Amino acid sequence: MPHTMTEKILARASGRASVRPGDEIEARPDFVIAYDFPGYTDVFFREAREEFGIDKVSSPERFVLFIDHMVPAATPKEEELHRVTRAWGAAQGVPVHERKGIGHQVSAELGYAQPGAFIVHFDGHVSQLGAFGAYAFGARKGILEGFVSETLALAVPPTIKIVLTGTLQPGVMARDVFHHMVRVMGPASCAFKAVELAGPVIDAMSIEGRQTICGQAMFLGANTMLIAPDARTFEWLQGRSLLKVEPVYPDADAVYERVVTIDVTALEPIVVVPPSPANTQDLSKHLGLEVHTGYLGSCASGRIEDLRAAADVLRGRQVKPGFQLNVVPTSQAIMVQAAREGLIEVLAQAGAFISSPTCDYCFGRIATMADGQRAVSTGTLNTPGRMGSVNSEIYLCNAAVVAASAIEGRIADPRPYLLGAA
Repeated sequence: MPHTMTEKILARASGRASVRPGDEIEARPDFVIAYDFPGYTDVFFREAREEFGIDKVSSPERFVLFIDHMVPAATPKEEELHRVTRAWGAAQGVPVHERKGIGHQVSAELGYAQPGAFIVHFDGHVSQLGAFGAYAFGARKGILEGFVSETLALAVPPTIKIVLTGTLQPGVMARDVFHHMVRVMGPASCAFKAVELAGPVIDAMSIEGRQTICGQAMFLGANTMLIAPDARTFEWLQGRSLLKVEPVYPDADAVYERVVTIDVTALEPIVVVPPSPANTQDLSKHLGLEVHTGYLGSCASGRIEDLRAAADVLRGRQVKPGFQLNVVPTSQAIMVQAAREGLIEVLAQAGAFISSPTCDYCFGRIATMADGQRAVSTGTLNTPGRMGSVNSEIYLCNAAVVAASAIEGRIADPRPYLLGAA
């Protein structure tokens, strides 16, 4: 009987020979991942003890915690939250990784992104681990179950297959591809579904680009997004694996709810216009709009290829006086690699402010905007108030667009800079 990747992973995790969409199952996560955040992990720790009588989690090797928000702490209350997380991890025998970068990226670097694994978090951006062939989803309302029980109750979702064809043009990056998918299909087109990505564009894409696309699955309404592992996947993961499970692949005759083919050959750089992450438009429609700050980072787009793209634009050039360009590599490992390649030097010489990895720029704790300001950003959201005042605006775009806009102080096309014509 043919199956999708999702069906194979959830069948193994639930101890069944096979599952079908709509089946109600109890599945055992291979990994439960979380970051400490007020109202989340502190509540999980307390409720597990007080309401469920759970003093110790079962199989602590399945758990991992990250301190990647409010880093460094700015108030005693924030540091107290971190202290509670460290203490809980020590008492439970659960690793707590701090100041290594954004957990969604660091979890892959540490080996939690195993092809064929079933992974849960309360944050939906964990879906980026699907770039490695894992089923990773944000069980926001049900994640407490992961702390007090061996299994989670869920329904097997239908799977939609998206086939990306064509060839990407210069200046077009993975996040342009994703936002184009939203434009073509609609922001609720994959609601409560799993998505499998395939096609020659995915085959040719870097691991970083695949992570960028998979990590935004929620903006199609999807539970998660998966890519079948290939040689590129296993090369990236070499020496990192923490779990021994068999990788899974979709059967050639697997049954999908639907198959959508999208040709990206004519795609140009895009911008996602506030106030909605679904408002994808061509960059060309917004060229020249004044912007005041730029953010290059986040779990979506602060990886080495993003830093390389920005450095290619900024090399030998200067950020416009008064423009604030904040560059935040997604992890310490990426920052080290960028330093080795000379990218940090190029960006700093151009006038960028380089920060150690943290989630804080993305959700507006640092570098907040005042009324009337506009940002170009590789962050995850452009909703009002996300990066400061509710009367500021965020235009989401790729890393090269952020860099070009930093030079001009207005939304700018990076392609002339990349082609040496600017």
